[in-house]
Amino acid sequence: MYIAIEGVIGVGKTTLARLLQPGLQTDLLLEIFEENPFLSSFYADRQRYAFQTQIFFLLRRYHQQRRFVPNVLANHGSLIADYTFDKDALFAGINLSGDELEMYYRVHEALAEKNPQPDLIVYLRANLDTLMQRIAMRDRSYERNMERGYIADLNDAYEAYFGSLNLGGRAPSAPVLAIDTNELNFIKNVEDLEYVENRFEKEGYDYI
Repeated sequence: MYIAIEGVIGVGKTTLARLLQPGLQTDLLLEIFEENPFLSSFYADRQRYAFQTQIFFLLRRYHQQRRFVPNVLANHGSLIADYTFDKDALFAGINLSGDELEMYYRVHEALAEKNPQPDLIVYLRANLDTLMQRIAMRDRSYERNMERGYIADLNDAYEAYFGSLNLGGRAPSAPVLAIDTNELNFIKNVEDLEYVENRFEKEGYDYI
């Protein structure tokens, strides 16, 4: 079983993936975003560094999934990840335009065909205020000047794609289980983690 957790920056994807892993008794795949040499520059000047940032992320995520996912599924049979390959196109739709966006989509489509797709996507929802609070609390240096409008645009894009399952004719690569996290704290409250586990069971995913 291959499960991927999705949601906007700061929603708690990595935290939930780490907490669910013991119950799932599975391997863990975490996104490595700190290695992008353009990321800090991108947040300082998004228009100037958008294309370089997007292409780096696209190729990095492709190679990570291409190398790791098939081996894990073949040898262990189960995996939980804190991102999907789908997400990159959502960011590109906001950050790129014109010929750059068209070129990006062509490359993304070609690479996506070669990557294994998850069996289930867990989409973590949160409103804008909650997201901004969580981003501020984790206090990453390159996120300190994060624009509220940028997160709002991302939240709208995620909701249109993973929430309503309709964005420009495209659809997620797997069934989606949406969970509202505005009132949840997976770290402090064990009941909140149990709630998520119960949602899995209610939807018929009783392997936790």
